[in-house]
Amino acid sequence: MERRIVICAPTGRDAALTARVLQSVGIHSIVCPTSEELMRQLPLGAGALLLVEEVVSGAAMRPLADYVASQPTWSDIPILLLTRSGADSLDVQRAVEHLGNVTLVERPVRTIALITATRSAVRARERQYQVRDADKRKDEFLATLAHELRNPLAPIRTSMGILKHLHPDSGQVTQLRNVVDRQVSHLTRLVDDLLDVARITSGKVMLKKGRITLQSVINHAVEISGSAMESKQHRLEVLEPDGVHVLDADHARLVQSVANLLVNAAKFTPAGGHIVLRADVAGPVVTFRVKDNGVGLEAASLGRIFDLFAQTPVPGEAPTGLGIGLSLARQFAEMHGGTLQAASEGLGRGSEFVLALPVVLEGERPEAPPQADGATPPAGTKKILVVDDNVDAANTLEVLLGMDGFTVTTAYDGVAAVAAAGADRPDVVVMDIGMPGMNGYDAARLIRQQPGNEKVILIAVTGWGQSTDKTRASLAGFDHHLVKPVDYDRLMSCLSG
Repeated sequence: MERRIVICAPTGRDAALTARVLQSVGIHSIVCPTSEELMRQLPLGAGALLLVEEVVSGAAMRPLADYVASQPTWSDIPILLLTRSGADSLDVQRAVEHLGNVTLVERPVRTIALITATRSAVRARERQYQVRDADKRKDEFLATLAHELRNPLAPIRTSMGILKHLHPDSGQVTQLRNVVDRQVSHLTRLVDDLLDVARITSGKVMLKKGRITLQSVINHAVEISGSAMESKQHRLEVLEPDGVHVLDADHARLVQSVANLLVNAAKFTPAGGHIVLRADVAGPVVTFRVKDNGVGLEAASLGRIFDLFAQTPVPGEAPTGLGIGLSLARQFAEMHGGTLQAASEGLGRGSEFVLALPVVLEGERPEAPPQADGATPPAGTKKILVVDDNVDAANTLEVLLGMDGFTVTTAYDGVAAVAAAGADRPDVVVMDIGMPGMNGYDAARLIRQQPGNEKVILIAVTGWGQSTDKTRASLAGFDHHLVKPVDYDRLMSCLSG
């Protein structure tokens, strides 16, 4: 379907003759008798379009132009337009202007010219498919990379929790633990950005809007960017409007966008700089302004800093970062119906980023925060089975839970987990998903089927964190889905469910 030539020539014998010529040289085609049928066939796949001039005349051109404009970034479908002899008509000029990748073929056309033009279009389309497939492999690689990076982060964070238990009053241990926690949080944020790139380019990001407060967005963004500010001793000034302002927005994406702007400002401002985060509300629009007194931007850089993987050089410094944060912030802004713009008076004169979103709900109250099902269970009241093929991750979590008084056993693969659950009847199973042999999904289904384990709390702890992964976990019988490295407080709240 993707390599066929879609022909539309509603009058005369052009369509039938053209299809016969292409068939004679092994080129598959389909003839659409009307413009309406053409628009029905296009979403099914096409290597190229072969149209007569009449198809793009008048109002008939509008749906075709809309289809061309809505193509994914990798696609630029070739269009062969058979024109009448003589001077180009106004319809042909409009087609060239609005349809993009158009090749004009004047009628009457020689057979060899038609075949050559069609083959050239098919070859060009093949290159586009190669780009699409490469993008898909890149997205799959990024998702796998993020998963693999999350696995070693889990035992690192858990080990820090163990140190906290062992040396609660040691200032040196607390300082060391805080350093590790900050770096793990930074790595986790980079991993999340990588995943978001894969999700956005594959069209899998969906906003989860709710009634949230402007204050909560500011507080969380400042908290996330705190380590970047502290590491360079910046002074962050936060200016916000009085009163409670309710936004209809995706809390996680909006926090991520503002935090990315703050981290970017910290990165491109010399140590000891001054950064201002200002939030204003005017009618339905909330505006976040992040201004710094850093290295600034050249005029040429303003046009490309929002490109994915773009690296803006800092004089005297090697490029750092992934070049993802600003691109994600702009895409999240546009998904909310807003904009993100940058301005700078030049190198050495600082920069300002302005994020404007039409998401304010005037006169509305925020949604009440979800209440926990109950307090953290008393120590020793629950038996927990920890399952992970990463032995370090399983063992460190076993030690940490044991320090909190739980009775904990471990298993290192799905088969052993099913056997242990059947023998010990745990109250809770904390289980990895991506294990060799029997994965966590299959192990969860079998554990649920065991007599006496119908009500066991199943908690998925995994490096896979996309919405489809959460859905699969739920269908397999898991009660909770946590992404590595797991926040220990969140795990504690799940143990009470």
